[in-house]
Amino acid sequence: MRKTQSPEESSPARSGGVQSIVRTFELLEALADQGGSASLSRLAEASGLPLPTIHRLVRTLVDLGYVRQEASREYVLAPRLIRLGESAGRMLSTWAMPHLARLVDFLGETANLAMLDGDQIVYVAQTPGLHSMRMFTEVGRRVSPHCTAVGKALLADHSEADVRALLRRTGMAEHTEHTITDPQTFQDQLTWVREHGYATDDGEQEIGVRCVAVKIPNVSSRIAFSISGPAPRMTQDLIDRAVPLLVNAAEDLSAELSSTALS
Repeated sequence: MRKTQSPEESSPARSGGVQSIVRTFELLEALADQGGSASLSRLAEASGLPLPTIHRLVRTLVDLGYVRQEASREYVLAPRLIRLGESAGRMLSTWAMPHLARLVDFLGETANLAMLDGDQIVYVAQTPGLHSMRMFTEVGRRVSPHCTAVGKALLADHSEADVRALLRRTGMAEHTEHTITDPQTFQDQLTWVREHGYATDDGEQEIGVRCVAVKIPNVSSRIAFSISGPAPRMTQDLIDRAVPLLVNAAEDLSAELSSTALS
């Protein structure tokens, strides 16, 4: 769950922004964190804002077409956001490509940038590996978080309650014999990720494919770099070499995105 800020932390004077705009984007992010759909009370719990404020801001978003109210009275993200997301995704891909290319140069395997979009992982950029036999994860492809290294890397800093809620919404489909289908086993995996600073999956999404992933730190979007390849080539030695390179690339991209946001 998103950390509730104190009035001092979220005030326009402290943040340098306009409070109503800050709160509006907090609500949009809270909706995204809830899988794209939530009630006013759930938004209040997630954002820490008072209900009258949330109601006023959400009604404005509905009037603008960025949020829609369902018959259930829950609010959902509306299609008008897609154009903004597509443009942002293209820019993110542009910033990430040099880092992906360097990872491929050093490691030889396919490098990916992926993000948590609602309850799914979506791949937004890729540089193919140098081998004739390489892994292709189509850009734009959406997969469940529970069976991917990227999903584990991005969910590791979520609360246990939020992870379990996501797993209930998405289910834990068994894609291969190695797919984790037990929520507690998945939570144990997330504990391991927090302790080690990276995530792996070993044939959990596709048989014969291994991946290693690292989250991009200190950015508002939940994004991660990963390296994927055939299991015989994705040895522990390669993973040990890949992790520090992924961490460095993630920190470099984080610094670039922060610099862009402040410029």
